[in-house]
Amino acid sequence: MATESFSRTLATTSDAGTCWAVLTDVSRVAGWVTIVGEVSEIEPLAKYSTVLMDKVGPFKLKADLDIKVPEVAAPHRIRITAAGEDRQVASRIAIDATLEIKDAGPGGAEVDVSGSYSVTGRVASMASSQVKRKADKILEEFFTQAGQELGTAS
Repeated sequence: MATESFSRTLATTSDAGTCWAVLTDVSRVAGWVTIVGEVSEIEPLAKYSTVLMDKVGPFKLKADLDIKVPEVAAPHRIRITAAGEDRQVASRIAIDATLEIKDAGPGGAEVDVSGSYSVTGRVASMASSQVKRKADKILEEFFTQAGQELGTAS
């Protein structure tokens, strides 16, 4: 099993309200991450679904993800969980992430993202180091795009 925690902060030049509006636009944010397919909204800021597609080592992963939002404290905190399975390669993925937006003085806000992910099954047992590299790449894609959309403070 590959389980990792992550935590990162982005200092932006956008105010907290703008950060909230951008970061809760699920289709927009999903478009920032190359392995996430089109998102279907089942209930706004509550439930979504998508497909995660990627190649990890010798495996082609295609997992239907159920995404839930168990906590929303607008406009400063949102928690998201996602879980899915690829039956072809007998592997499961689970993600639990919290995004917090904090005012950082005039003309800016900080976005803190923390959480964990786990991958179990054949993919994790045969390609765990590649899973970590892929996850790091996904986080980098997210923060690069978030920085471009929200502006990065120096």
